[in-house]
Amino acid sequence: QVQLAESGGGLVQPGGSLRLSCTTSTNIFTINYMGWYRQAPGKQRELVAQVTSGGSTNYADFVKGRFTISREVAKSTVYLQMNSLKPEDTAVYYCKARYVRISAWYESWGQGTQVTVSS
Repeated sequence: QVQLAESGGGLVQPGGSLRLSCTTSTNIFTINYMGWYRQAPGKQRELVAQVTSGGSTNYADFVKGRFTISREVAKSTVYLQMNSLKPEDTAVYYCKARYVRISAWYESWGQGTQVTVSS
C-alpha cells in the first residue's frame, strides 16, 4: 500500500500563504490521481485540488486562482501552495492517492495536517 506523509500546516493570518507537502512511498508516476482534500468541523470532506499521473490538474471552484497543486517527481512529493487564505479555508487538509495495481483500484490517505486561518 502507498504511504503518504503530509506536512506544512499551521496558523496563518487572513491573506497569508502556506505550502503543504505530501510525500509518497512510491514513484509518483505510478499513482493515477493525487489529491488534496479538506474537512472543516461539522462538514464533509471535500476535494480541493487534484493532479493526474499525466500532469492534468483540476480545482474546486472555491480555491481557483488562489491555490496551486504541483509535483516534484524526484522527491515523490505533491505540493499545495495556498495563497490569499481566508478564515473559511480553516480545516484539516488530507492528501489522497488513488492508483491501480494489477487491475484493481486502491486508495491511501495521509494523516492530515491542520490549517488555521485567523487573525
